[in-house]
Amino acid sequence: MAWILCIEDEVAIREDVVETLQDAGHQTLEAENGREGLKVLLDSRPDLVLCDITMPEMNGFEFIAEVHDKHPELADVPIIFLSALADRRDVIAGRQLGADDYITKPIDYELLLATVESRLKQIERMGRRES
Repeated sequence: MAWILCIEDEVAIREDVVETLQDAGHQTLEAENGREGLKVLLDSRPDLVLCDITMPEMNGFEFIAEVHDKHPELADVPIIFLSALADRRDVIAGRQLGADDYITKPIDYELLLATVESRLKQIERMGRRES
């Protein structure tokens, strides 16, 4: 079981993602934009973040830049973008900004869970190596 933060401004999508994660045994945190998500991330330090890109107040690109530039203590928290921006250039831009993965909308929930589990296992392996 892991704590996962879902940052998504579209309520229906956020609810579906959260329900899918909870059904898979994870604990969830929610935020409706990047600014709110940053506060939740700093207050709760989840194991993984799922983040939309196109949001009001602070978009996903601004969110990841803020985390990487001003909060290096959170560099080991994986961030996975969820976005309708499915063009190859968008995916490359997201990864160049530091996203650990990039899932396009409409969301394939089986792929989402496989990606989340893969990233969580990677964290576990890295933790064992550091011990």
